[in-house]
Amino acid sequence: MTSILLDLLNEQYSKDNVAKILEGYAQKRYTTLRINTLKTSIQEVKNVLENNNIPVISVPWYSKAFILKENNEEDIKKLDIYQNGDVYLQSLSSMLPVLILNPYEKQDILDMCAAPGSKTTQMAIETNNKAYITACEKNKIRLERLKYNLEKQGVTCCNCLNENALDLDSMFSFDTILLDAPCSGSGTINIEEIKKDIFSKERLKKITDRQEALLKKALKLVKPGGLVVYSTCSILKNENEMVLNKVQKQIALEIIPINISKEIETLPVDIPGTVCLAPNEYFEGFFIALLKKKSN
Repeated sequence: MTSILLDLLNEQYSKDNVAKILEGYAQKRYTTLRINTLKTSIQEVKNVLENNNIPVISVPWYSKAFILKENNEEDIKKLDIYQNGDVYLQSLSSMLPVLILNPYEKQDILDMCAAPGSKTTQMAIETNNKAYITACEKNKIRLERLKYNLEKQGVTCCNCLNENALDLDSMFSFDTILLDAPCSGSGTINIEEIKKDIFSKERLKKITDRQEALLKKALKLVKPGGLVVYSTCSILKNENEMVLNKVQKQIALEIIPINISKEIETLPVDIPGTVCLAPNEYFEGFFIALLKKKSN
């Protein structure tokens, strides 16, 4: 089996780690959900799931998350708790960037690439609907999906902009910024997609150029001393460490070391303090960096 993605993985990781990645691609991932405490409680959701014979596993590092033992997302979508926005289907990996950013009440927060709203709604929940969130989405169709999810989840602290985050006026200034950047999705694919060879060097170059531009914009918009989370659902260093290294040469920033649960399987990284989650039956492959803009 050969492909551009596989070539890149072999260039960037040891044989053992490539084998671990391929094994992760081959796994069927468990369905996971996040509880919306703006509308309900953890215990209430647990009771509903138990009454519907849907056994769950609690997530030790996040009390608002459950792993479904046997059922899939279609079983959840049939329940009122899903229809009412009491729960949100989201991967465990996708929940981590917000927890690492650790937003709090009364902060001015920017979500640069917000749709469909997984992390936007999570930030609203973590700040009890009392932060000031600006969510950017340049695609009108995706913007409508974002607005729908915000309303369904009961989010009232968010202002949505139908705008490319790169075009935001420099007059804007934020305490913290979440940049979950558009990426190749190399951490989320399955083993069959490697064979389809959906990657190309041209596509990867276009993606990394955009990631670099977005990260530089984030660091311009965040206040001195403010925090930026840069994340991708990719395990390619081209989109992660290489982007960070380029930007770090142009803008003064500090990499704040991330500490995550030892139970979470990771891949080696080239920049100490950053994290790259390994794909497996519980997690998508995901890269996260916590950055602090240095004061001038």
